[in-house]
Amino acid sequence: MADETTPPPSPEASVPPAAEAKKEAPKKVEATDASAHPWVESIRAAVPDAVVSAKEFARQVTVTVAREKIHDVARHLKEREDFRYCVDVTGVDWRQRKPRFDVVYHFYSFSKNDRIRIKCGVEEGEEVPSIAKLFLAANWPERETWDMFGIPFAGHPGLQRILTWEGFHGHPLRKDFPLEGIDTGAAVYPEEWPAGGGPSATDPNRKVVS
Repeated sequence: MADETTPPPSPEASVPPAAEAKKEAPKKVEATDASAHPWVESIRAAVPDAVVSAKEFARQVTVTVAREKIHDVARHLKEREDFRYCVDVTGVDWRQRKPRFDVVYHFYSFSKNDRIRIKCGVEEGEEVPSIAKLFLAANWPERETWDMFGIPFAGHPGLQRILTWEGFHGHPLRKDFPLEGIDTGAAVYPEEWPAGGGPSATDPNRKVVS
């Protein structure tokens, strides 16, 4: 009979070494090619030369399209595939990549209870066709993308800053925007800074995100 004062073995000690060896690392889930997905084929048929690539990950379809075709693709998704709600428009700054930016759109279909992600590559200074008149919900997200990343949307009904102020220098979500911020006075403290004034984004002493 075991001594009642003897403490039970620790959980680690109770697992045989052989059982530990059988443990396997979780399998890495990879995105799969979605070129033959019905939504992708529908876009390709309706808007020639629009589809650049298509991937599916965790049941989410992402289609990369040509920048100049984005309005036609969005119209097709709304009118033919019933993706009638533009959930969001945003940007991604890859900084060292060409093209530098991605503009990313998320569309939702109530009838399908599903969503599709559309994105396009954008180089510095290039314009992206606005979809704000096609999807009213895209108006403010396009303004935010312009404000935060400096990506202009051609044909937007009122493209102006939405989170910062007119006269602000730079775009805060770019990877080279200084960590300490800039332009804290322009148009906010006119007694200290003239309109459009304040520290410049070209200041050689500024810190940047690597």
